[in-house]
Amino acid sequence: MKIIGMHHAQITIPSGARAHERAWAFYCGLLGLPEVEKPAALKGRGGFWVQAGAIQVHIGVEDGVQHERSKAHLAYEVVNLTEVRARLLEAGYTVEQSIPIPGYARFESRDPFGNRIEFIQRLPGGAR
Repeated sequence: MKIIGMHHAQITIPSGARAHERAWAFYCGLLGLPEVEKPAALKGRGGFWVQAGAIQVHIGVEDGVQHERSKAHLAYEVVNLTEVRARLLEAGYTVEQSIPIPGYARFESRDPFGNRIEFIQRLPGGAR
């Protein structure tokens, strides 16, 4: 067996049009991730998909999940961590410093539904 890469990751939001609008405003509006067309066979399931570099993030619908209690998260690699932090703070989101790791600067935040998100920037000379 040989795994050749990661195609997508999925997070969830509650059902309903208001949740969809808030999620779209956060992921496509604030973070600037482009929406990807879902296959027609899956459109009726709710949610939407976005592209983050070479990986798709599928934002699905699931009720009853307590995201804010979970350490599960996606990490978005960014070019300018300071800019991302400023945009999140300006929009009213909190940011928390992450435990330092060699070669990277990073912090964490939560989306409007409590999904944990890490933003990470490779420092000059940082390993790949």
